[in-house]
Amino acid sequence: MTSMTAQESIQELKKRMSASIIGQTDLIDRLILVLLADGNMLLEGLPGLAKTRAIKTLASELDCGLSRIQFTPDLLPSDVTGTEIYQPELKEKFVFQQGPIFSNLILADEINRAPAKVQSALLEAMEERQVSVAGKTYKMEPLFMVMATQNPVEQEGTYPLPEAQMDRFLMHVVISYPDDASELAILRLNRNEQSAPKGEKKEKLSPQVIFDARKEIAQVKISEAMEKYIVDLISATRYPKKYSEELDGWLDFGASPRGSIALDRASRTHAWMAGSDFVTPENVRAVVHDCLRHRLILSYEANAEGVTPDQVLEEILKQVAVVA
Repeated sequence: MTSMTAQESIQELKKRMSASIIGQTDLIDRLILVLLADGNMLLEGLPGLAKTRAIKTLASELDCGLSRIQFTPDLLPSDVTGTEIYQPELKEKFVFQQGPIFSNLILADEINRAPAKVQSALLEAMEERQVSVAGKTYKMEPLFMVMATQNPVEQEGTYPLPEAQMDRFLMHVVISYPDDASELAILRLNRNEQSAPKGEKKEKLSPQVIFDARKEIAQVKISEAMEKYIVDLISATRYPKKYSEELDGWLDFGASPRGSIALDRASRTHAWMAGSDFVTPENVRAVVHDCLRHRLILSYEANAEGVTPDQVLEEILKQVAVVA
């Protein structure tokens, strides 16, 4: 794979992952997009929808490390970040023992099952790419991504993520059941995996390809019109009354500046993955739901009426026009 371009290598990565993960094409695309955009992802879906399998497959195809942290109510922050261990035989006496957060790909499984103190232990690592313990700072790996999962239906024994932490995720991706054809393919894939002998291991993708792709993504052009479109979309979440009374009744608070940054990064990455060197309105619209659904705080009236963030964003897309 060393002779491939970054674009070809990423397409090969998608192809390999698609062979192992059936019926979740959007999940594969979003997982790769967030990694290329150097962000973190919150993944929401019912049990058994290949959330854990997806990031494990990504790690198996990349030459990098994977840490899985199962969040539980009794988890401590030091179980995530690590802690200093007293070793009297050494000159330094205290030696920092790294926690599972010190890896490349981090699976924070069922993140909403741990209390806020543990959830906040991820904040510095996700945003600053470092961990501070006992007055010392430890840097994360250059290739680093957190994929946190949560179950949307179980509320007992869970701790809702605070808005400050939700804002740290580049994308909040929601997945649903596969269709019947995909379900049949999953059955056959599972049966084949159980009976098939282990074959030759394929050459893993070098992390350098991710860094090369990020350099190319940084060169993707975005016009002033597209920048204005992104700003207008964010503004519509903050000042919905300018667009309609209905929108104004649905929204209490809109997206922070992290929302516009997320839209910019995700739309440029989406354009690059599609083989383009410039951003179009279609690129922005393709990522707007995943980038903004977790950054909106709906009103009591909206919740009472059963209005979802996705419905609000659909209405905003109808109201906000692209100005050339």
